[in-house]
Amino acid sequence: MTLLDTDAVNRLRDSLERIDYRTDAILEAIGEVGQRGLGRNTTVAAQTSLGSRDDPLAATVRLWLLRCPVPVTQLSALPLDDLVTAGIVAVEDDWARAAIDIRPYDSPDDGAAGWVVSDLAPGLDKVVTVTRPDYVLGVSPASTSLAQMTSRRPVGSALDLGCGCGVQSLHLARHADRVVATDINPRALAMAELSLALSGAETTDGSAVALREGPLYDPVDQRFDLIVSNPPYVMSPPRSDAERLVYREAGFAGDGLVEAVLRGAPGRLNPGGTAQILANWAQIGDQPWQDRLTDWVAGAGCDLWAVEREHLDVHEYIETWLTDAGLDGSAQWRPRYQEWLDYFGELGISGVSMGWLTLTAAGRDTPDLSFEEWPWAIQQPVGVAVGARREGVDDSLLDDEDLLAGHWQVREDVVAESTGRPGAADPEHIVYRQRSGLRRAMEVDTLLGGVLGACDGEMALGTIISAVARILAVDPSAAAAQTLGPVRTALREGILERS
Repeated sequence: MTLLDTDAVNRLRDSLERIDYRTDAILEAIGEVGQRGLGRNTTVAAQTSLGSRDDPLAATVRLWLLRCPVPVTQLSALPLDDLVTAGIVAVEDDWARAAIDIRPYDSPDDGAAGWVVSDLAPGLDKVVTVTRPDYVLGVSPASTSLAQMTSRRPVGSALDLGCGCGVQSLHLARHADRVVATDINPRALAMAELSLALSGAETTDGSAVALREGPLYDPVDQRFDLIVSNPPYVMSPPRSDAERLVYREAGFAGDGLVEAVLRGAPGRLNPGGTAQILANWAQIGDQPWQDRLTDWVAGAGCDLWAVEREHLDVHEYIETWLTDAGLDGSAQWRPRYQEWLDYFGELGISGVSMGWLTLTAAGRDTPDLSFEEWPWAIQQPVGVAVGARREGVDDSLLDDEDLLAGHWQVREDVVAESTGRPGAADPEHIVYRQRSGLRRAMEVDTLLGGVLGACDGEMALGTIISAVARILAVDPSAAAAQTLGPVRTALREGILERS
């Protein structure tokens, strides 16, 4: 299923470039007030900002971003015949309406840019619409979060598992020699194909992203250095294929799809490869969620770093996704709510975690399993910190002799903060704090602060500990025993790094 052939894609791209249908030009046209309004899913402020403008950019903004009917005469700058034939725009009585969304995409983080094609977002201007089963979601907060958490290190091969509109592949193409994008939804693949073609996306070796249809890992038979996925993880009651929303519901019981993605990843990773998954997973009764994830990766031989960013009770979770389905204010709201409650009761789901799962084929005899609850603010994009964590874990697991012989340095984004009573001779607290990534903090005492403060990569850790111990008149062996544990934590959490 192809929406536009190559010639039509070129005509559309040329038109969009000529009228400057780009993020900066649009923001200038609708102003900050209009931009904030669109963030609230309302168009009134943006329409007011455009006023009586009828130039090609204003008409195109009205067509796709504001979803207004636009006189055909104002859209002469676009290849309208191509768009109508493809079903992207509908025309009736000389008025055009958008049937499929096309909007510019610009990422300041890694330079990924172009246009993303998707279905029209429901609920604009408070108009409730029922979402079609094969709906293709555009750029969402979840997809943005996945792009921002993805390691940007150059890789030979990458898999975009469940690619949707193709936005992750736009990013992956920036740092991968080869990219494969898969989805079970043919409409999603068609829109991803057009997103990538319009954006002129090429991988770092100059090849196109390969698109393949099928569930999970079935469409691929090779291994990858990087796998990214924001799978349709919503834990909704079972429904027929005609009723199920494919972009968010996979037909698995509970969080079975997330489990399948995680369990299947080791078999599709090259040695040293990483899978990064943005997902929901269930808490069953009073069982710690960490225990369930441990079971999912048992015997896989891979490290797992699981970060719970948010935890919702069942009512919060159900209300979120009933609203997402466009059921607010409908007669179906309360019956469907009860259906979800009954379903969760049958499965024993008492809460839902939302967060990051990072699986790494690190090749350790004993995999490193790490679980965190981190609801606090982070500095985006966090992908740089996520990508660097592998080396930090490796270093934190060194034996004492190698750790003491190592040359370490405080990471550039770390600052030392001192707090205390005004006029006091010494601070009450000294904290080493990251200004990027997860923005972690570590409180230090005099000994540890002296050791970390001297870690500039020049001297071995053992030499530093001995020198600080002499200054503080403490036994060097006792000083080493006291500081090695926190040093390991500082390496794992990115306070320290190898020089």
